[in-house]
Amino acid sequence: MESPTPRQPSLLQSLIPVFFLIGMLAASVYLFGDDSSGGPNQIALILSAAVGILIGLFNGYDWKTLERGIVQGISLAMGAILILLMVGALIGSWILAGVVPTMIYYGLGLLTPAVFYAAACLICAVVSLGTGSSWTTAGTVGVALVGIAAAQDLHLGMAAGAIISGAYFGDKMSPLSDTTNLAPAMAGTDLFTHIRHMTWTTVPSLVIALILFAIIGLRGTTPTDTATVEGIRQAITGAFVVGPHLLIPMVVVLGLVVARMAALPALLIGALTGCLFALLFQQQAVLGYVDDPALPTLVALLKGVWISLFDGFRLESGNAALDELLSRGGMAGMLSTVWLILSAMMFGAVMETTGMLQRIAASILSAVRGTGSLVTATLATAIGMNIVASDQYIAIVLPGRMFRAEYERRGLAPKNLSRALEGSGTVTSPLVPWNTCGAFMAQTLGVATFAYLPFAFFNLLVPLVNAVYGFTGFTIEKIEPETETV
Repeated sequence: MESPTPRQPSLLQSLIPVFFLIGMLAASVYLFGDDSSGGPNQIALILSAAVGILIGLFNGYDWKTLERGIVQGISLAMGAILILLMVGALIGSWILAGVVPTMIYYGLGLLTPAVFYAAACLICAVVSLGTGSSWTTAGTVGVALVGIAAAQDLHLGMAAGAIISGAYFGDKMSPLSDTTNLAPAMAGTDLFTHIRHMTWTTVPSLVIALILFAIIGLRGTTPTDTATVEGIRQAITGAFVVGPHLLIPMVVVLGLVVARMAALPALLIGALTGCLFALLFQQQAVLGYVDDPALPTLVALLKGVWISLFDGFRLESGNAALDELLSRGGMAGMLSTVWLILSAMMFGAVMETTGMLQRIAASILSAVRGTGSLVTATLATAIGMNIVASDQYIAIVLPGRMFRAEYERRGLAPKNLSRALEGSGTVTSPLVPWNTCGAFMAQTLGVATFAYLPFAFFNLLVPLVNAVYGFTGFTIEKIEPETETV
């Protein structure tokens, strides 16, 4: 006997888990503050998923279907989880190898507080444009830039906002980026038509962001205590060998990514290159870190680099600021973020499997009237998917499938849809603490999501510019069969 077809959820039923999650997350932040992402938020997400499961069971979904959906949903995040763990290993080995300390040492000599925010944004934009990866950018030069900001006593939230702004400009515009390829595929246009059309919204947003960072840097920073900065630089040279050759591991990783090697093996090679450089150039630092005279030198060296991969590095230089700055990394340090991602993907999978995600999105589509409201609905749906489904790929794929026919029905070129998908699904993903991107950025840069959110100017501006263009009709183009590829 066939099982009965499950009922489709009502809009009210679909919103119950969302409102429950909002309430639980608010309570989590109120009760636990900055520690909320270390466990309380995960419990909030799991309990909210349980509410969604109960509604699904009430509507006739069997447990096996729900379980299968949860497993499939979590599997979507496995690539991100593996990259997250590998970035942890890379950070640990690069600190031990002197790569990150060298970047901070030279950065303190080159980047003054007045130009730091704008320069950080621009540097990350260039690196991300070349690599096509905001994650690789944040995990390499981003880590060093946060270190420089901390050493100069700059606002870390603003520094992280500048780094993320630049990283996501490149991620959004690079033909090497996965989301830049995914969005036009979902909308029905080709890659370079999509990139050219995005230029109208992306470049002005970056220019405005750079102007804001420049104004803040020139007018809002206090003079840096040169003695403190020089003390940190001296502490670095006292604890590590410093030199241009120690930037080679970073060049290797960036070169591999530009050469289209997948991120995971590129980061693994980068981490192992860091271990090799630690063994070759930082033997005293490694032996001091292990601090076990009973071990033969070679064994102690191998133990040190091994520890850096799974547990990161802990510095005891006597300079408290530097010790805090460089005591981090390792796969173990990423485990709470992995837990957060798993919990978030479980909630998103339950919402999608039970049809509640689709029901919420459909209700948004039903309210669409003109072109401006259609573009805004696309932006809002993608942002909502980032919040509810916790994954930027779902935030591009689901709205893309939903809105494609409506854009075609209205005679609007597919590149308008692809631009809106990336102008919301990609750039707002790091602004949600439990989204895979938000969790990654917060953990990698060591700055809470809500601390950098107000200063991620580029990420905040792009959806607004897209909405303005939608209502004014500026650069909103009609279907031209001879120029559009479906």
